[in-house]
Amino acid sequence: MVEAAVFDFLSYLKLQRRYSALTVNSYETDLKQFYEFLKKEEPQFNISEIHHHQIRAYLSSIMEQGMSPRSVNRKLSSLKSYFKYLLRSQLIQTNPAQKVSGPKSKKSLPVFLDEHQVDKIFSELKFEPDFEGQRNKLIIDLLYQSGMRRAELLGLKEQDVDLFNLQLKVLGKRNKERIIPFNIELKRSIVAYQKLKHDLHLDHPQLLVSLKNKPLSPVKVTQIVKSILSEVSTKGKKSPHVLRHSFATHLLNNGADINAVKELLGHANLFTTQIYTHNTIEKLKKSYNQAHPRSGN
Repeated sequence: MVEAAVFDFLSYLKLQRRYSALTVNSYETDLKQFYEFLKKEEPQFNISEIHHHQIRAYLSSIMEQGMSPRSVNRKLSSLKSYFKYLLRSQLIQTNPAQKVSGPKSKKSLPVFLDEHQVDKIFSELKFEPDFEGQRNKLIIDLLYQSGMRRAELLGLKEQDVDLFNLQLKVLGKRNKERIIPFNIELKRSIVAYQKLKHDLHLDHPQLLVSLKNKPLSPVKVTQIVKSILSEVSTKGKKSPHVLRHSFATHLLNNGADINAVKELLGHANLFTTQIYTHNTIEKLKKSYNQAHPRSGN
């Protein structure tokens, strides 16, 4: 019964909620880990008898293993969605996750590169002229110039690139499409990459592929980005999301309208975008302290 319930829930996420394959896989992993924990505690259990105490015990267990509060809350969110679905489907009578609260997460500010570091990537770092070298450079360029998420980058198809109008069609969360403009320099990088791809007879419809003509994996993209960012940044976090944060921060610091940045990022509400304004405020403080006669400097 457990396997069937999980299968139905994942199908619901994919077919009705239209979640991406990556998101559905995350839910599947979270549920698998939860049920593995339950089986260790009680090999034979009934899905309708799962208690909120068991969910709390599971959360305590993964926290003791060193998982961050943010990750724990994400897993709890998966369980809440799952049991809410089971309740609505009348597979359970009460929702055991309803009474469970996650640990408080410390709100961390976005990690981003400064503009000098980004300039250094494209002016000083050496990218090999071969297929992989130009592809890796394009990955950085696309992430920084568009602010797209890693999953959105991996979802880009050749047909989503409009070289004539200089714009990308991006499929975001909940399969919501948005259009992102780009400049002539990125166009040159795309054209150069596509030529190398064509010369090697790599005809996969996804824009970014391996030499084996297969789409890149999320792990591979993260490895590529981390390797390149390590050349210019000493900050601990060097993920694709750092380039998304950098994109938003640099736009706001240079006077972009926050509502326009919201649309470019694909945020559902303005509150999410406002986290990037802290960097703009810091820049204003710096300018004030440097220029105002009574700033104390």
